[in-house]
Amino acid sequence: MQGAALNGFRTQQTMQAPVSILIPCYNAERWIAQAIESALGQTWPDKEVIVIDDGSTDGSLAVIRQFGDLIRWEAGPNRGGNVARNRLLELARGEWMQYLDADDYLLSNKISQQMEFIATRGYLDLVFGPVTLEHWSEHGTRHELLPISELDDPWILLASWELPQTGAPLWRKQAILDVGGWRHDQPCCQEHELYLRLLIGEKRFGYHSTSGAVYRQWSAETVCKRNISEVHRRRLEIEQGAEDYLRKSNELTSARLRAINQARFQIARNAWQYDQDFAQKIIGQIQSVDPKFSPTGAAAPAHYRLAFHSLGFQAAERLAAAARKRIRRSMSDAV
Repeated sequence: MQGAALNGFRTQQTMQAPVSILIPCYNAERWIAQAIESALGQTWPDKEVIVIDDGSTDGSLAVIRQFGDLIRWEAGPNRGGNVARNRLLELARGEWMQYLDADDYLLSNKISQQMEFIATRGYLDLVFGPVTLEHWSEHGTRHELLPISELDDPWILLASWELPQTGAPLWRKQAILDVGGWRHDQPCCQEHELYLRLLIGEKRFGYHSTSGAVYRQWSAETVCKRNISEVHRRRLEIEQGAEDYLRKSNELTSARLRAINQARFQIARNAWQYDQDFAQKIIGQIQSVDPKFSPTGAAAPAHYRLAFHSLGFQAAERLAAAARKRIRRSMSDAV
């Protein structure tokens, strides 16, 4: 009876827990109003919306000011997204954090559904679900649900890059503070770097199937698209950090190592397009920890795997490049 009473008390506490919706904004005049409106429109009753304008040079701040006392806001010089996220964390009064990038938006019941889930699952530190990707163009939009395949092991989700982008989870404020907040000098892969430290800090992750966060892709000028080599290097650092911690703590299962090396392999295939020496070094690293590594998935179709195992990575890539060239030529001839 005592356990049931305690669980009931925790549920009641959670159902009354305040949520802070935190929006960092930099030059998002076109989108910031919809982000704020989607935050204000959340059906969870106990919420606050806080916006930081991070030195915008467009009309973002004027749009933010139009919301008056419906929100709390602050403006300052441009210092970067993670500095803004940490400042928002300082300002937040809630127990749970909903981060929302200024060019994204939330469906109205996103927070309510996740908070109701938290109430039935004990003491979680982070709840996440799949993201809806909105491909936006001047000609229209297309929506794509980004599924999450492995629900039981967040380490495998981190390695395979399936833990979702910043707006998908609800984050317990104290959990972020416990691991030192957002890293100021992390130019990309920012949420994944934080996920790594949360996992190392033994914070508890929970999956809920709600897809209430909409991640809009509309520009080729984001960090992730503008400097792909930097993204690859930063992701490799995170993969290595996960492997090092898991090996040291004797938690590096074969499934986790396979996920880490599969991620490295996918990066190597992409890196081959711009730096072949770098790509080969990645393959060498894979084979040093797993000489019998065999790639899988869409990045390694059957004919590629055959070439990889019989001829090696370099030859497999050259054969793949030749095949792509033949396909392009045949398509050109058909036109």
